[in-house]
Amino acid sequence: MSGTNSPEAVKKLLENMQSDLRALSLECKKKFPPVKEAAESGIIKVKTIAARNTEILAALKENSSEVVQPFLMGCGTKEPKITQLCLAAIQRLMSHEVVSETAAGNIINMLWQLMENSLEELKLLQTVLVLLTTNTVVHDEALSKAIVLCFRLHFTKDNITNNTAAATVRQVVTVVFERMVAEDERHRDIIEQPVLVQGNSNRRCVSTLKPCAKDAYMLFQDLCQLVNADAPYWLVGMTEMTRTFGLELLESVLNDFPQVFLQHQEFSFLLKERVCPLVIKLFSPNIKFRQGSSSSSSPAPVEKPYFPICMRLLRVVSVLIKQFYSLLVTECEIFLSLLVKFLDADKPQWLRAVAVESIHRLCVQPQLLRSFCQSYDMKQHSTKVFRDIVNALGSFIQSLFLVPPTGNPATTNQAGNNNSGGPVSTPANSGMLGIGGGVTLLPAFEYRGTWIPILTITVQGSAKATYLEMLDKVEPPTIPEGYAMSVAFHCLLDLVRGITSMIEGELGEVETECQTTEAASSPTQSSERQESPSTSDQMDKEIVSRAVWEEMVNACWCGLLAALSLLLDASTDEAATENILKAELTMAALCGRLGLVTSRDAFITAICKGSLPPHYALTVLNTTTAATLSNKSYSIQGQSVMMISPSSESHQQVVAVGQPLAVQPQGTVMLTSKNIQCMRTLLNLAHCHGAVLGTSWQLVLATLQHLVWILGLKPSSGGALKPGRAVEGPSTVLTTAVMTDLPVISNILSRLFESSQYLDDVSLHHLINALCSLSLEAMDMAYGNNKEPSLFAVAKLLETGLVNMHRIEILWRPLTGHLLEVCQHPNSRMREWGAEALTSLIKAGLTFSHDPPLSQNQRLQLLLLNPLKEMSSINHPDIRLKQLECVLQILQSQGDSLGPGWPLVLGVMGAIRNDQGESLIRTAFQCLQLVVTDFLPTMPCTCLQIVVDVAGSFGLHNQELNISLTSIGLLWNISDYFFQRGETIEKELNKEEAAQQKQAEEKGVVLNRPFHPAPPFDCLWLCLYAKLGELCVDPRPAVRKSAGQTLFSTIGAHGTLLQHSTWHTVIWKVLFHLLDRVRESSTTADKEKIESGGGNILIHHSRDTAEKQWAETWVLTLAGVARIFNTRRYLLQPLGDFSRAWDVLLDHIQSAALSKNNEVSLAALKSFQEILQIVSPVRDSDKPETPPAVNVPVPVLLGSISGPGLSRPFVRTDSIGEKLGRYNSSEPPIVTDELEDLNLWWAAWNTWYRIGSESTKPPVTFDKLTFIPSQPFLTALTQIFPALYQHIKAGFSMGDLQKLGITLHSAVSVPISSDASPFILPSYTEAVLTSLQEAVLTALDVLQKAICVGPENMQIMYPAIFDQLLAFVEFSCKPPQYGQLETKHIANAKYNQIQLFAPAEWVALNYVPFAERSLEVVVDLYQKTACHKAVVNEKVLQNIIKTLRVPLSLKYSCPSESTWKLAVSSLLKVLSIGLPVARQHASSGKFDSMWPELANTFEDFLFTKSIPPDNLSIQEFQRNESIDVEVVQLISTEILPYANFIPKEFVGQIMTMLNKGSIHSQSSSFTEAEIDIRLREEFSKMCFETLLQFSFSNKVTTPQEGYISRMALSVLLKRSQDVLHRYIEDERLSGKCPLPRQQVTEIIFVLKAVSTLIDSLKKTQPENVDGNTWAQVIALYPTLVECITCSSAEVCSALKEALVPFKDFMQPPASKVQNGES
Repeated sequence: MSGTNSPEAVKKLLENMQSDLRALSLECKKKFPPVKEAAESGIIKVKTIAARNTEILAALKENSSEVVQPFLMGCGTKEPKITQLCLAAIQRLMSHEVVSETAAGNIINMLWQLMENSLEELKLLQTVLVLLTTNTVVHDEALSKAIVLCFRLHFTKDNITNNTAAATVRQVVTVVFERMVAEDERHRDIIEQPVLVQGNSNRRCVSTLKPCAKDAYMLFQDLCQLVNADAPYWLVGMTEMTRTFGLELLESVLNDFPQVFLQHQEFSFLLKERVCPLVIKLFSPNIKFRQGSSSSSSPAPVEKPYFPICMRLLRVVSVLIKQFYSLLVTECEIFLSLLVKFLDADKPQWLRAVAVESIHRLCVQPQLLRSFCQSYDMKQHSTKVFRDIVNALGSFIQSLFLVPPTGNPATTNQAGNNNSGGPVSTPANSGMLGIGGGVTLLPAFEYRGTWIPILTITVQGSAKATYLEMLDKVEPPTIPEGYAMSVAFHCLLDLVRGITSMIEGELGEVETECQTTEAASSPTQSSERQESPSTSDQMDKEIVSRAVWEEMVNACWCGLLAALSLLLDASTDEAATENILKAELTMAALCGRLGLVTSRDAFITAICKGSLPPHYALTVLNTTTAATLSNKSYSIQGQSVMMISPSSESHQQVVAVGQPLAVQPQGTVMLTSKNIQCMRTLLNLAHCHGAVLGTSWQLVLATLQHLVWILGLKPSSGGALKPGRAVEGPSTVLTTAVMTDLPVISNILSRLFESSQYLDDVSLHHLINALCSLSLEAMDMAYGNNKEPSLFAVAKLLETGLVNMHRIEILWRPLTGHLLEVCQHPNSRMREWGAEALTSLIKAGLTFSHDPPLSQNQRLQLLLLNPLKEMSSINHPDIRLKQLECVLQILQSQGDSLGPGWPLVLGVMGAIRNDQGESLIRTAFQCLQLVVTDFLPTMPCTCLQIVVDVAGSFGLHNQELNISLTSIGLLWNISDYFFQRGETIEKELNKEEAAQQKQAEEKGVVLNRPFHPAPPFDCLWLCLYAKLGELCVDPRPAVRKSAGQTLFSTIGAHGTLLQHSTWHTVIWKVLFHLLDRVRESSTTADKEKIESGGGNILIHHSRDTAEKQWAETWVLTLAGVARIFNTRRYLLQPLGDFSRAWDVLLDHIQSAALSKNNEVSLAALKSFQEILQIVSPVRDSDKPETPPAVNVPVPVLLGSISGPGLSRPFVRTDSIGEKLGRYNSSEPPIVTDELEDLNLWWAAWNTWYRIGSESTKPPVTFDKLTFIPSQPFLTALTQIFPALYQHIKAGFSMGDLQKLGITLHSAVSVPISSDASPFILPSYTEAVLTSLQEAVLTALDVLQKAICVGPENMQIMYPAIFDQLLAFVEFSCKPPQYGQLETKHIANAKYNQIQLFAPAEWVALNYVPFAERSLEVVVDLYQKTACHKAVVNEKVLQNIIKTLRVPLSLKYSCPSESTWKLAVSSLLKVLSIGLPVARQHASSGKFDSMWPELANTFEDFLFTKSIPPDNLSIQEFQRNESIDVEVVQLISTEILPYANFIPKEFVGQIMTMLNKGSIHSQSSSFTEAEIDIRLREEFSKMCFETLLQFSFSNKVTTPQEGYISRMALSVLLKRSQDVLHRYIEDERLSGKCPLPRQQVTEIIFVLKAVSTLIDSLKKTQPENVDGNTWAQVIALYPTLVECITCSSAEVCSALKEALVPFKDFMQPPASKVQNGES
């Protein structure tokens, strides 16, 4: 108040007062003298006060009664002018606060009078106002009087006065309460003991209140009385009062001075006891009233609701609830229930409108709502008020849509003034202003034909009511259409906004507090102790708060959701839609934060449904959220709220048409701009609140997936979605509006997943799980058809993985596990993306700079690479291709740093199987090549074995020959690398081995690796060899060949690096194992002809069956192994089981040699030859004489091998050389001894024999395919023997010789095939031996030479050799049979007749030259050995004769005439040597059986049954005759002279033979002309002469001999007699016919023989001739004479010759006949 008590102000006041008084006296001068006097005395009074007092104002106040008196009197004049002047003056005094209580009372009384006289009403009001506002002097009765005065003025007839009075009353009421507030302020510091008021039973008991408070109490109490139409207690003098005004006043007091009621029990009591019952009572008409029921015949008429009162009551209720809720819990429950009831559809429109406005007021006060929730909803038996409010709003909104407003039908069509006839008739057009004109839409809700405009009614967050403020209206206003809806809509929005901001704020506080307390409580123990109570309090507080928050959400979400969903569906306005979506989003996020899953999911579902086209949503979301939400209604605590399903007829602009994502899409679906808006909200939700979505990620993502599908977004690299056309074609249509949106949407989508890096681990897992299950659905949908699948989930998994690389470990397993499943999907596009995602993640993971880096975090590296390995179990080639491309890229970028990841990477390459197609194998192989060329040095040595395995496995792939061959090349390169880096690799492997050994021992397990216990480096080599070994039995010949060459080259080149003991493994596990497999495969190989080698490659006939191709392999392998045995024997022999190995090798050679394939068998023999030429381990060139197997120093350095960059030679310190070298010095060497060596040779001999006997054994049956060994094979076999024999001759026994003989015999017997014969057979005319025959003879030759120089005991073998040779000799006439085989004899197989292509034809060889050569050998040998005991004992001579008898007896029938000629000459030679021997041993009887044989032989030869050929020339015949003569000469010189040593029978036979020869030796086949020559006259003569010579020989030593010759002669003569007789007979009978030729010849011969005989007899000494003989001769004469008549000239001439000698017998007769013998 500094303005009014400054000296200037005071001075001015005094002046003003004086001037007022002067003016007053002036005015009253005439009419009112008393007043004038009072005024003048007043002037003096004022002056006096001013003069006397320093505190002028105080003094004035003390004397105010007097000072004011003149003015009061002035008012009493009732003169307007004076009254005005006085009132103004009084006001001035008041404003300077110089009026005392008494004066004030006087003033009020005066004003009352004026009022009763209805004077200066406005001035009065002004004065009262000034009086009451400027100071607090007016109390109690005065105050009540002043207030009544104002009330009275309010009810005048004058409108202005009324209004002014109303305003004044309001102000005065306020002043009264303000005074009370000020009073409380002043007394605040004085703490007073409140007097206990017993239950405030007496209304009047206000003794405890201070003065101002008392006034306020009385005033308020009376206001209640008045409104209740009762008499006031304090406001005495009231005449009339309106309820509306009373309610307004009550409301303003309650609203403005809540603390008064809250702080003072008395006032609280008033509220409870007076105000609330009053309100409830006044509400009753509204409650009972039902719209439309008035017309029904009810017993008592119901009072109609009255708008002004009802509206004011609602305002009061609003205030009560807002301000005094804590005092009036129960009452508020009633009020709130009423409010809810007022929303019912059967209440008047205006009532519903104001009720909604009231509720809106509550909705903007979240703390209040929170209190409701705590007081009602959370109490057990209380009404669920908060929930009811929300549900009521929901039902209200629904009712507006479902029931057309009946209150004022005119309004339905006001908003859109179109002439369409209202929304009902044309629901589609309603709300549009002239569709054709393209005018913009009004914002509105539209649902099932009900169209409700949206009015802009308030700023968000403030409840500015329209109808609650219509205090001047008496009639209910008409509510514009859409108003109630708009308010209700805002209620919902504000409710959501309020609740969420409140709860989230509190949540935030709690979280920060928790953090601070945690921080505070950590440092020390003591502080923790101090902190603990506060922490637990805080915990309790939080638990309580959380319960409230949850209850609030639980109570309201259902109703909210129902209403919002409906509104969302009905909304046609973008802004409204945005608000609804925002509300749903905030609620979803809040529920998420509070962990209320059901409600969170429900809100999210709503947004999701909004995003999708109608009827689409349900299927998707009901499937995704299966049991969370029972189809469309939520039942919460017994109250069921229907979820309204979206209406189908949408009034939204369609912005996109696309394919639905379904197994069988039925047509297309449309997306509206609202769907897109919802989608953006959904994205927003996921983006901002991803952390609280938990399991709802599933909903969100499922929906996004469908939208993305409908919009045709397709994943691009990195997983981002880009607009792309679906494969299905033109079914997707997008408007330009949405086209511009698409990049934005795809961008947001990407950002959404990028932001996953800020989610905590749990949320991230939720996200990943959701994506995975979404993907599983997509996979299910894509089964069984090759339509374009939805790749959304896969793409997003990839994106999520990429942005979370920094913590990839926590999500790697579920992520990659799922992608691996995707990779196995039958749909190719799906698979492709699965693989794309997986490989991108792996590559990204490896290139990402992890902390710590991968090189120090091996576990992580293996984790990252593991899925790459897992992909190997998938069979789809496209996936594997991706996998391999990934490997290739990894190698190119990370090859150097893979470290422990190598086994995995190599495993991937190695996992490619044969059936997986060429391109896959090619790619994998590319990787492998890269590894071998670039990365061998960088990988751990332990992985080298894997490289070998993988390279080997590529060799085995049969898709692409070149790859297999190249991989063998790689193995060679690898072996080179091992060789060069040997030392380093060995060190590293040994180190690793030691470590593993230690681990194994700790675990107590045995270390298990291939080829244990060889040292690790050797194992590496063994693995390499084993791999090559596997390739050597590959089905493809080229691979086998290449592998075989590589294997043997590697062993040859690098074998020296192996430890000595490892050779054992090489031999047994690698080489012999390989031989076994090759043998097995070769023997079972197919003999079918292969037409061509794939493509146009022609196959040579020598390789045109699998069998022939395997043959090549067998050859190569066997040769390789044999070579190793040969070259490395010095290494192998010291190994313990060399002899066993030797046996196995021989076994292999044997089985190969016996295989039914010429190539193999021949090669086997070559190998056999190779190992037999082995010289024992003599390594030094200067000691060729050293006998085998003695100590030989071996140079230690096995050739200086320089590694790359090693200047010194690389010496294997444990080389075998050194080991052998070590033996030199101290101990004797462990080199094989003679005995073992011998055993080896004998093993070889046995093998040789088995091969020989088996291979030449004729098969049982023959057909086209019968295998017969070839000549070169047999030749080679035979040629092996001489070399072999050199080593075994010492022990070569008779049995062995027999075996040899059998073998050679069989070998020679084998025929050759007709197609090979031109190359092997000599032409028919040449007498040449085949090489086999040569070899056989050589073998025997070697043997006989050995026997010759060998010890005595060997000589018993001679006979066997003779037997063998003689057997061969027999071949000349009787070629050997080969089983049952039909051979064409060579004689008829002239070359022009051989059909080269008749494989069944076998040609027997021309054995003649062979037999003849054998015969020569026999003669030769016999000449040397005739006298050997064995030869004598074993009747060799007899055998020779017996053998020769065959060709001799055949003579002209022999296949070759040379044969019998040679036989004769040989016989002669043999006999010339053998007969003396035979005579020598005559007594022993060893030759007894020979003589008959010899006799027969002579007989068969000299009198052969074979007829000489027709073309035999005369010269030939004469030559042949001379041979016969030679034989007879032999008899005469070598046999007969020694007759006494020769058995009689033999001599007899000879005689008979000579006898026969002397007569009957003509051949019957010659022409007449030749006859004289052909009669073998020389031969007959010779026989005859010999016969005679021995018949009459003088040296008859034994009578027996003489008897023989006599007998011979008589036989001869008797024969002649017979022949002559027969001739004569025939001649006579034949008459003119000439006799047969042969008979004539015979007779001629006899005649000649007779003449010869007589000649011979004459030459012999007479005493040697028996008289009887002469008699027989002479007896012939008559017969001869009888022949003279014959007609043949030849006979006659012969006869003449025969008769002539008889002249010598013409003697005179003797004197007497001796003994009567005539």
